Amino acid sequence: MKRISKLQIPFLLAGLLLVVLTYGCQDKASRPVVQTKSLTGIKATTVTCWGNVPSDPGSSVTERGACWSTKSNPTTSSSKATTTAGTGNFSVSVSGLTMGTKYYIRCYATNKSGTNYGAELTFTTLFEDYNGNTCETVTIGSQIWMTENLKVKNYRAGNAISNVTDLTSWSNLTSEAYCVYDNNSTNKTTYGSLYNWYAVNDSRNVAPTGWHVATKADWTTLINNLGGASVAGGILKEVGTTHWTETNTGATNTSGFTALPGGYIASENNTYGFYGLGTVGQWWAADEIDSKNGYSISLSNSSAQVVTANSAKQSGFSVRCVKD
Repeated sequence: MKRISKLQIPFLLAGLLLVVLTYGCQDKASRPVVQTKSLTGIKATTVTCWGNVPSDPGSSVTERGACWSTKSNPTTSSSKATTTAGTGNFSVSVSGLTMGTKYYIRCYATNKSGTNYGAELTFTTLFEDYNGNTCETVTIGSQIWMTENLKVKNYRAGNAISNVTDLTSWSNLTSEAYCVYDNNSTNKTTYGSLYNWYAVNDSRNVAPTGWHVATKADWTTLINNLGGASVAGGILKEVGTTHWTETNTGATNTSGFTALPGGYIASENNTYGFYGLGTVGQWWAADEIDSKNGYSISLSNSSAQVVTANSAKQSGFSVRCVKD
């Protein structure tokens, strides 16, 4: 048997490497071409992913679909959904997602040479309350917030929140209640509902599972992330005068929070009434000060400032939720 000299070893190794690289490149080139085209129907727990396999240079495509994860570069070892095999355009219905969560998704296709992936897309599922109202969410710093005011009329498990429309009754309440500004349902669509402190802090929870009504600490974290109380109001407010009346001082909404002036229910000049639609947005913080008062957060059309106040529990304010 002929022995291999030391001088021949480098040449043999180089030849072996060339064979491996050539085979690997040919194998990869024989995998199907796949594209991730678009996403539609983004909801609280579902989305539809559209893809295309324009060609298959190797053997027939045996599997294609979409894979997703909360981390970048998902693979078929992550969560996946499949559709019919073959080439051409396709769509995949994805379900079982967690609401208010950012996902990474891409299409894939497989033949006997292996699996190829399309470009990665990202999306965030919507927030959804018990009554099916949905809205987008926004990440600010380490927090995930709703971008709309709460509209729910039922607690987490389905118990109805008391709908009290008479403001004389509101002034004497020591139990939970909600209503819509001016008792006009069209206001709910834009501004959400107004809740008293007792509803916000009811043990049955106005926030859905995985979320909570923003606490004073949550609001403080948000305000500090946006540069402090003197400027954060402008960064939180929706721009323009579609909803805020002039002058909407300092409004930029660069946070994506989209604060709206939904008004409030309170006693002014010893009279309980609806006040501030278009000029003031006021939100509860889920904290008790004492037996009569809780904290609230207020924004005004005439200032870029955020004001934290002590407010009577009988007051009616908007609510924002934060992800747990």
